[in-house]
Amino acid sequence: MDNTLTYPSTVGPGLLAGKVAFISGAGRGIGAAAARLFAREGARVLLAARTEAQLKAVTEEVGAAGGTAEYVVCDLADGNAVGAAVDRAVDLYGRLDIAFNNGATIQPPGPMDQLPEAEFDHVYRVNLKGVWLAMVAQVAAIRATAGAGAIVNNSSVGSLRGNPELPAYGAMKRAVNSLTESAAVTYAPEEIRVNAIAPGFTRTEMIRTWEAASPGLQDRLRTLIPLGRGADPEEIAQAAAWLLSDRSSFVTGTVLRVDGGARA
Repeated sequence: MDNTLTYPSTVGPGLLAGKVAFISGAGRGIGAAAARLFAREGARVLLAARTEAQLKAVTEEVGAAGGTAEYVVCDLADGNAVGAAVDRAVDLYGRLDIAFNNGATIQPPGPMDQLPEAEFDHVYRVNLKGVWLAMVAQVAAIRATAGAGAIVNNSSVGSLRGNPELPAYGAMKRAVNSLTESAAVTYAPEEIRVNAIAPGFTRTEMIRTWEAASPGLQDRLRTLIPLGRGADPEEIAQAAAWLLSDRSSFVTGTVLRVDGGARA
């Protein structure tokens, strides 16, 4: 069965018209899909990730489609680099309205007692500390320029229950949920909304990496999903776009499952 999805062109001003968006992990997968979608919905976007070739390709694709995008190479575990990347969005576009903290790394699958300490520390630095560093910089930039805005953090349905194959990954994503909720309460009086999305099985390079160490993974995951398939990365980006848009103006502090019903 062909599960390829097509999306209509935006009609009207666009869901994110006039906004400046920062997207991490934007070189591939969900982040790249978000870059294309946000630009199509009217945002000017700054893409951040570690791999310049991927960033350059996505940026050129956005430009060829009529959107506005620039990129900056950034190690999400480096606080100075993250702050400089967020500042770059302000330098380029004069403001920051919204941010999608999507960048993440996966751990070698397996029981927690078999995970080397160095791998645990790496997952912590990218998946948790990196999100914290980004939010700190983004709140400051939104406060100083747009005055109000929204942030979405990319979590995982793996954060919502025990995760024996990816215990460190699940733990960091669960901590991201907590950071999201705390930030939502903290910055609501300033009209800065903070939410998270929790994707389920999504057809990305990360899931293919996991399957290489756990053959048959995608088939097993598919059987757990009432909709009977994995998500296209753009379906996840669509959820983030809505949470970042003014149409979700009374939504903050939520962790939105985007999992095809797997946790229903």
